[in-house]
Amino acid sequence: MLRKFRKNKKGFTLIELMIVIAIIGILAAIAIPQLTAYRLRGYNATAKSDLKNAYTASQAYFSDNPTGTVDLAAVQAYGYRQSNGVTTGMAGTMTGMAGNAVYNVNGACSYSVDPNGNITP
Repeated sequence: MLRKFRKNKKGFTLIELMIVIAIIGILAAIAIPQLTAYRLRGYNATAKSDLKNAYTASQAYFSDNPTGTVDLAAVQAYGYRQSNGVTTGMAGTMTGMAGNAVYNVNGACSYSVDPNGNITP
Protein backbone atom coordinates (compact mmCIF):
# COMPACT_ATOMS: atom_id res chain seq x y z
CA MET A 1 0.00 0.00 0.00
CA LEU A 2 2.77 2.45 0.90
CA ARG A 3 4.64 1.57 -2.27
CA LYS A 4 2.22 3.43 -4.47
CA PHE A 5 2.73 6.63 -2.41
CA ARG A 6 6.52 6.42 -2.55
CA LYS A 7 7.84 7.52 -5.87
CA ASN A 8 11.46 7.70 -4.77
CA LYS A 9 12.65 4.95 -2.40
CA LYS A 10 15.70 6.88 -1.16
CA GLY A 11 15.87 8.45 2.32
CA PHE A 12 14.00 8.02 5.58
CA THR A 13 10.44 8.74 6.55
CA LEU A 14 9.57 11.29 9.20
CA ILE A 15 8.38 8.51 11.54
CA GLU A 16 11.73 6.71 11.29
CA LEU A 17 13.62 9.92 12.09
CA MET A 18 11.37 10.67 15.06
CA ILE A 19 11.91 7.18 16.46
CA VAL A 20 15.69 7.55 16.20
CA ILE A 21 15.58 10.95 17.93
CA ALA A 22 13.41 9.49 20.72
CA ILE A 23 15.87 6.63 21.26
CA ILE A 24 18.80 9.06 21.42
CA GLY A 25 16.87 11.19 23.95
CA ILE A 26 16.20 8.18 26.17
CA LEU A 27 19.85 7.14 26.09
CA ALA A 28 20.96 10.69 26.94
CA ALA A 29 18.52 10.83 29.86
CA ILE A 30 20.11 7.68 31.26
CA ALA A 31 23.74 8.63 30.59
CA ILE A 32 23.90 12.23 31.86
CA PRO A 33 23.13 11.51 35.56
CA GLN A 34 25.61 8.64 35.50
CA LEU A 35 28.29 10.90 34.04
CA THR A 36 27.74 13.39 36.86
CA ALA A 37 28.10 10.63 39.46
CA TYR A 38 31.31 9.36 37.83
CA ARG A 39 32.81 12.85 37.81
CA LEU A 40 31.96 13.34 41.50
CA ARG A 41 33.62 10.02 42.37
CA GLY A 42 36.70 11.16 40.47
CA TYR A 43 36.79 14.45 42.38
CA ASN A 44 36.53 12.59 45.69
CA ALA A 45 39.29 10.18 44.69
CA THR A 46 41.54 13.13 43.82
CA ALA A 47 40.96 14.74 47.23
CA LYS A 48 41.57 11.45 49.04
CA SER A 49 44.76 10.84 47.07
CA ASP A 50 46.01 14.33 47.82
CA LEU A 51 45.38 13.83 51.52
CA LYS A 52 47.29 10.53 51.50
CA ASN A 53 50.20 12.21 49.69
CA ALA A 54 50.21 15.07 52.21
CA TYR A 55 50.22 12.54 55.06
CA THR A 56 53.19 10.72 53.49
CA ALA A 57 55.08 14.00 53.10
CA SER A 58 54.32 14.89 56.72
CA GLN A 59 55.77 11.56 57.84
CA ALA A 60 58.92 12.37 55.88
CA TYR A 61 59.01 15.75 57.65
CA PHE A 62 58.63 14.08 61.07
CA SER A 63 61.43 11.64 60.30
CA ASP A 64 63.78 14.64 60.02
CA ASN A 65 62.08 16.80 62.68
CA PRO A 66 60.46 14.53 65.31
CA THR A 67 59.63 17.41 67.64
CA GLY A 68 58.59 19.82 64.89
CA THR A 69 55.18 21.13 63.95
CA VAL A 70 53.93 20.41 60.46
CA ASP A 71 51.95 22.75 58.25
CA LEU A 72 51.14 22.89 54.54
CA ALA A 73 54.36 24.71 53.67
CA ALA A 74 56.41 22.04 55.47
CA VAL A 75 54.78 19.14 53.61
CA GLN A 76 55.21 20.99 50.31
CA ALA A 77 58.92 21.30 51.10
CA TYR A 78 58.98 17.50 51.52
CA GLY A 79 57.52 16.73 48.11
CA TYR A 80 53.77 17.23 48.37
CA ARG A 81 52.19 18.85 45.31
CA GLN A 82 48.58 19.90 45.56
CA SER A 83 46.26 18.96 42.68
CA ASN A 84 44.25 21.62 40.86
CA GLY A 85 40.90 22.18 42.54
CA VAL A 86 41.85 20.55 45.86
CA THR A 87 42.12 22.48 49.12
CA THR A 88 44.39 20.72 51.61
CA GLY A 89 45.28 21.59 55.19
CA MET A 90 47.84 19.96 57.49
CA ALA A 91 48.68 20.99 61.05
CA GLY A 92 50.04 19.55 64.28
CA THR A 93 52.82 17.50 65.78
CA MET A 94 53.75 13.87 65.22
CA THR A 95 51.28 12.61 67.84
CA GLY A 96 48.59 15.23 67.28
CA MET A 97 48.60 15.81 63.55
CA ALA A 98 45.40 16.43 61.62
CA GLY A 99 44.77 17.09 57.97
CA ASN A 100 41.85 17.60 55.64
CA ALA A 101 41.26 17.80 51.90
CA VAL A 102 38.27 18.64 49.75
CA TYR A 103 37.81 19.08 46.02
CA ASN A 104 36.29 22.52 45.36
CA VAL A 105 33.09 21.38 43.63
CA ASN A 106 29.52 21.08 44.92
CA GLY A 107 28.75 17.67 46.39
CA ALA A 108 32.37 16.60 46.94
CA CYS A 109 33.27 14.97 50.26
CA SER A 110 35.68 16.42 52.78
CA TYR A 111 38.30 13.92 53.96
CA SER A 112 40.29 13.95 57.21
CA VAL A 113 43.41 12.07 58.29
CA ASP A 114 44.55 11.25 61.82
CA PRO A 115 48.12 10.70 63.11
CA ASN A 116 47.85 6.97 62.31
CA GLY A 117 47.08 7.64 58.64
CA ASN A 118 43.40 6.67 58.79
CA ILE A 119 41.43 8.64 56.20
CA THR A 120 37.75 9.21 56.91
CA PRO A 121 35.09 11.09 54.93
